[in-house]
Amino acid sequence: MEIVKAAYVFRTEGEPILCEEFGHGHINSTYKITTDAGREYVLQKINKYVFGNPVQLMTNANAVTNFIREKSGDDRAAIHFIPTIDACECYCYRDEEAEFWRMYDYVGGFCLDQPETDQDFYESAVAFGRFQHMLADFPADTLFETIPEFHNTVDRFRQLEESIQENLMRRVKKARPEIEFALARKERGGTLQRMRESGELPLRVTHNDTKLNNVLLDRKTRKALCVLDLDTVMPGLSVHDFGDSIRFGAATAAEDAKDPSTMKLDLHLFEVYTRGFLEAATALTDREVEMLPMGAYVMALEVGIRFLKDYLDGDVYFKTKYREHNLVRARTQLALVADMEEKWNDMQRIVADVARQVRQ
Repeated sequence: MEIVKAAYVFRTEGEPILCEEFGHGHINSTYKITTDAGREYVLQKINKYVFGNPVQLMTNANAVTNFIREKSGDDRAAIHFIPTIDACECYCYRDEEAEFWRMYDYVGGFCLDQPETDQDFYESAVAFGRFQHMLADFPADTLFETIPEFHNTVDRFRQLEESIQENLMRRVKKARPEIEFALARKERGGTLQRMRESGELPLRVTHNDTKLNNVLLDRKTRKALCVLDLDTVMPGLSVHDFGDSIRFGAATAAEDAKDPSTMKLDLHLFEVYTRGFLEAATALTDREVEMLPMGAYVMALEVGIRFLKDYLDGDVYFKTKYREHNLVRARTQLALVADMEEKWNDMQRIVADVARQVRQ
């Protein structure tokens, strides 16, 4: 059995004696390994269909985690990947079926899908802010871009316009209001990409999946230990990481709420997250801080047009549960964009006030 074989190719302390399915992720297959020495590890089979180059993925993840751990002096500040017996430099094993496996130390803690208190959301902000702070002097341009043009919103609009032109599924008419709304914001949506290209915003190491369930919390103190799921770590903009957290965590409705009028930006949660993020991410430039609201706005818009494009293409990227699922998702994200426009001055004021307080 490949799972058992994979468990034996890593340098564990003791011999593996127990293998259990672990976690509830939807992409990688994950198992908890226990050895006869009482040590516990997490074994994962990397989904090579989602991540086309597992070696580049692991090269990025290993470089970043080693950097954080060495800089902090704290073994729990980052995932610790376990080397293979043959000392593969990328810390992964390719089995006979061309599947890729990795292993890392199990750290006792817990994750939440949704915050149970404001403090939980604050701790996620601290975790991702600290991630930015610890990697501020890491040479981001040395990392592989594992998903090319991932947050290039200008290119996302180009792809949307191609799908509109092709109209493969004859769905353009049904989505006409959403198309017109999105295209009216094309220029503003490209703001961050243009700032990246001009160098006005610095290239950073970014996580690119900054949801609460990717933060490991301490069971006793409930404080953030480290961030998990480093599969999408690559060069990018800090404001995108901030913005994705806000888009998902400070929203008043689910991503696929069928009534878009229920989707708003919760300004209180926006402030909670902004405070935690800026208290930890002390190396951000003034321009990065100023553009945090734009990060939230662009991320909501970008995800909205990605859902819209997928609807027009026949639902080939995102999993759907019913015919108009992606259109519902698009409407909900675009409703969040519209609400951010209404609250734009408040968003800017909150960021400016928090930045002034934490940087005094």
